[in-house]
This record gives sequence, C-alpha cells and structure tokens, in this order.
Amino acid sequence: MSNIERTLSIIKPDAVERNLVEKIKNIFLKNNLSIKESKKIRINKDEASEFYKVHQSKPFYNELCSYLSSGPIVVMILEGENAVLANRKLMGSTNPKDADENTIRKLYGISIDKNSVHGSDSVENAKKEIDFFFKN
Repeated sequence: MSNIERTLSIIKPDAVERNLVEKIKNIFLKNNLSIKESKKIRINKDEASEFYKVHQSKPFYNELCSYLSSGPIVVMILEGENAVLANRKLMGSTNPKDADENTIRKLYGISIDKNSVHGSDSVENAKKEIDFFFKN
C-alpha cells in the first residue's frame, strides 16, 4: 500500500544566492518527489519568527529567523511516497560536515546555519508549514 505524502521544502538564501535552485530541484525530481507548487519569495523577520516558532526556546532562534529573512527563498510543496522521510534523507544532517555523501547539505551546505535547505520533520508539521506559505 502506498503512502503518498506532501512536505514543505525551502531552498534557503545561501543556496538561492549561489544559483543552486535548479540543481536542488533536480535532486528531488530524480528521487521520485514531484514538485506540486514552487515560488520564490522574501519573508520578513516577523514572518520568519512565526514560521520558526517551534524553535523559539533554542539559543539559535534569532539567528535562524534573521538568516531565513536575509534574502530570497524558494518554497515548494513536494509530493511522493513517504515524502517527509524521503526529503529528510535527501537533505542530510543539519550540519553539512556530518551529512551523508551526496545529500543536499553535504553537496551544498556551507555551515550548520547556512545549510541550504529546510524540510518538514513530520506529517503534522508539513501540513502547518505548507499552510503557512501556500494559504489558498
């Protein structure tokens, strides 16, 4: 029985700035994730704070919000078999130094902060995160 899910993916400012959008999208497509919607946007610090509210008690919260709002980002709805887990495997560990070979963060991440991509960590959060950026 198939388990088709949707998840949110964000290509972060460092990757957009380095023109990696198409390369990263191709990684998803080659790994059986379809891109249902995609848009390039800029969010302000308040929107970033709202988006990352789940992390507000953590020491890196402010830097995270400043960074996400520092330049254009590409937000996408990915769909596929176990999309949440599939996307997280493709992204690799948060710290690019610890990420597995050929994962997006190993290939393109600069640092633990500038790690090129964000992906939802659960089906529940995917729904919330998709609604955040794609309110229809």
